[in-house]
Amino acid sequence: MIWLKIAIGLFVILEIGNIMILYFMPDSKLANAMGYFKAWEKSKSDPDVHAMVKYLVNWVAGSKLIFILLLIVFLVRGDTQTLPFVGGAMTLSIATFFWRLFLFPGMKDMDQKGQIAPKGYSRTLLLMIAGMIIVFSAATLMALIG
Repeated sequence: MIWLKIAIGLFVILEIGNIMILYFMPDSKLANAMGYFKAWEKSKSDPDVHAMVKYLVNWVAGSKLIFILLLIVFLVRGDTQTLPFVGGAMTLSIATFFWRLFLFPGMKDMDQKGQIAPKGYSRTLLLMIAGMIIVFSAATLMALIG
């Protein structure tokens, strides 16, 4: 169970960083901020479009925050029966994120079209998300085995 708690704890720390960057430094190229996307800067030329993009960035950050706070509750109060389900839910949710970004036209296409800087960032993100899926799958499996 300890490996699953460690995986969840590390994910919480990583996502808290992403949330802070999205809320307070969205122009940055730290974490998963908007500075990687050329469309972010382009949206600033149209105030209406940029207002909508900022709304969506804040919506994503807020959704992440809800998710992270729930994970913290599970870390503190979750028992040996609940935590494997949390690990399974984490694996599934990250896998659906992976599926929508990389198996359908998305990040890879934007990268190939030069819409992301630096070039190749989509591969970095792909490896990071695939790594999370592997870590959560392994930690959940170890929690189930005992």
